[in-house]
Amino acid sequence: MPRLFRVKPMSMLTAEAAEQGEHTLKRSLSALNLITLGIGAVIGAGIFTLTGQAAALHAGPAVALSFVLAGLTCAFAGLCYAEFASIIPIAGSAYTYGYATLGELVAWIIGWDLTLEYAFGASTVASGWAGYFNSLLQQFGITFPPALTTTTGNVLVKYQGIWMDRMSLPPGISDAGLPHVTGLFNLLAVLIVLAVTTILVIGIKESANFNSAIVIIKLGIVGVFLVVGALYLFGHPQVASANWHPFIPPPDGHGNFGIWGIPAAAASIFFAYIGFDAVSTAAQEAKNPQRDMPIGILGSLVVCTILYIAVSLVLTGLVSYKTLNVSAPVALAIDATGVGWGSVLVKIGAVFGLATVMLVMLLGQTRVFYSMSKDGLLPKVFSEVHPKFRTPWITTIIFGCFAALMPAFLPIDKLAELVNIGTLLAFTIVSAGVWILRVRHPNMHRPFKTPFVPLVPVLGIISAVYLMFNLALVTWAVMIGWLIVGLVIYFSYSRKHSKVQALPESVAAGD
Repeated sequence: MPRLFRVKPMSMLTAEAAEQGEHTLKRSLSALNLITLGIGAVIGAGIFTLTGQAAALHAGPAVALSFVLAGLTCAFAGLCYAEFASIIPIAGSAYTYGYATLGELVAWIIGWDLTLEYAFGASTVASGWAGYFNSLLQQFGITFPPALTTTTGNVLVKYQGIWMDRMSLPPGISDAGLPHVTGLFNLLAVLIVLAVTTILVIGIKESANFNSAIVIIKLGIVGVFLVVGALYLFGHPQVASANWHPFIPPPDGHGNFGIWGIPAAAASIFFAYIGFDAVSTAAQEAKNPQRDMPIGILGSLVVCTILYIAVSLVLTGLVSYKTLNVSAPVALAIDATGVGWGSVLVKIGAVFGLATVMLVMLLGQTRVFYSMSKDGLLPKVFSEVHPKFRTPWITTIIFGCFAALMPAFLPIDKLAELVNIGTLLAFTIVSAGVWILRVRHPNMHRPFKTPFVPLVPVLGIISAVYLMFNLALVTWAVMIGWLIVGLVIYFSYSRKHSKVQALPESVAAGD
């Protein structure tokens, strides 16, 4: 049993971090690249979809307080991530940190969990991207074959010249007599995932530059929404007063709204913060990870939390929170201002924004598998590095194709909560790991130190676990099922091929 919890010696981690050559990942990312990498993933699905849904289903205008709660949870974990990333500049994020502190079995569990989190998260976002892109095409008079714009068996109807999901029809409008089309598969979602996969294969620097350019466009569009919305609200204070009252709606008897709706909404929007974890997966490709990783992690977290709070306040001020359970709530809100070009602009922002979310999710997923393969827990093919591009190209292609197929055929709009539980579990393990490492190696050189240990790690653990228990039971069931599959693989393959398990007892115990 003790062998299951063997930690990966710090000497091995230090040696891996110092590796160079054509078979290693290329260090080419600056602090700015890392900040925009985080913003690219965090400012996407959260702002363009989840904020409205969380307000409509869980918290009402108090969703702004949900982002405060989620941001605090991320801040505790972020400080712990920053310390780990400065000490262990290795790809793999929470998987690697768990391996160094809590042992191999825990590392396997979190690595397997992150695989689900990133792959299914990318697929979920691809489906949302396809919806925004198809809607944008139709606004410009371009009609893509409707059967190839939605998942298998889903029904679309044509209303006022626009093909849309039957469930998205305005209240009181019947689909009787409207043209119907049944979806074959979502070709648009497939094409965008394959395009993002190609960019990731070509190179991390190219991917980061592409991401940075899009982040600038995306932040500009979010800024336009905030300025236009705020000016409208200042000119029509009665609108804001009506929509923000009551700020905390009365409870509905099902755990939503009221005071308890705030943490319920915070748990539902945690999908928005997945990019914050993804920054740490790029540690092995940072030019100066000891300095730049803390800047990238904490910088992206601060910028994104402030933007989310501002957007949620403007969004719920412009329209009633009850109307926001739609696929494009920000477009709906800006339409209320009477700014005709606003809807098109927001959809353009969503198209760019969701593309960068997919890029960072697939980047994170492949780097976790790369690290697990380098440790012997997965077949060697997953850590093969392209001699020219210096990227884990085989892993990127395999999982790019896997992530592309899921939104093509499967209705995966319910997967956001599944991704949430994965993110929160990662935060719990990283917070615990920092505390344990302080006890085991108190004199280790730490370029960045988490303040107030053990208070900050303990608060990180408590807040993350609390939000996990605010998620639906079906989310727990799916995650447990996924982990059972992972444990079968671990005990049948990984234990026998693990490099750490092959170390002599003296080496494993003495580091």
